[in-house]
Amino acid sequence: MTAEVISGKELAAQKREEMKQEVIKLKQEGTTPGLAVILIGNNPASRSYVKAKQKACEDIGVHSVLIEMEDTISEQQLVKEIYALNEDDSIHGILVQLPLPNHIQEQAVIEAIVPEKDVDGFHPINIGKMMIGEETFLPCTPFGIVEMIKSKGIKMAGKHVVVIGRSNIVGKPVGQLLLNEHATVTYCHSRTNDMKSITQQADILVVAVGKANFIGAEYIKKDAVVIDVGVNRLDTGKLCGDVKYEEAKEVASFITPVPGGVGPMTITMLLHNTIEAAKRHA
Repeated sequence: MTAEVISGKELAAQKREEMKQEVIKLKQEGTTPGLAVILIGNNPASRSYVKAKQKACEDIGVHSVLIEMEDTISEQQLVKEIYALNEDDSIHGILVQLPLPNHIQEQAVIEAIVPEKDVDGFHPINIGKMMIGEETFLPCTPFGIVEMIKSKGIKMAGKHVVVIGRSNIVGKPVGQLLLNEHATVTYCHSRTNDMKSITQQADILVVAVGKANFIGAEYIKKDAVVIDVGVNRLDTGKLCGDVKYEEAKEVASFITPVPGGVGPMTITMLLHNTIEAAKRHA
């Protein structure tokens, strides 16, 4: 038996329909959720992500504002723009599209956004609240992953989760969210010795390394749940994940595809956070 596919695309469509109704209700009560996206420079991948975010906002009735800046902008000018958005009552969520030009410190920019409008869930205050299990804005990709696992009724409590990758955006927070769901979590990364012996113990394997086809079937325990976070473009122009999908689906019980897996859920959880921010403001 091959693995059952966890379709982020299908789950995202379902959640966005529900969100559409929430936005209608909020508008009737006098609040239109507003998201401001700051795009710096002309990185094609960033531009593509921003376009997808704007379309998603439009589809469910969220007001979105795109602020484009040259990649020569100073950190000071960028922070000034964020401060103005912090004060703007029509904007409930602020997102600065990463990566930033080298001369701008990512952390300084993230910390300039007030935690109440940090719908990306990267502000140290929001990360701290997530660590101790308090209600807060959760980072969108990890949040989406947990929702995907829950959507299939997969139990997380007591399960051994192995996360490959330790980025601040995905690896670290997804491990923490799964720990909050009472899983036992192990992190693997570039310095891990004998990674295969660890991943073979995983009931749930989350792969977020950004290397095409990095994990084959030999890394996966029979009937494990495999969550592939990677999106890599091959020389052929085709998109693929960090996991060798065709191999892995013969071993796993559940698997996420690329494309159509974690990606659509990331934007969906961003919309969720923006609507929550608007509700709290109202």
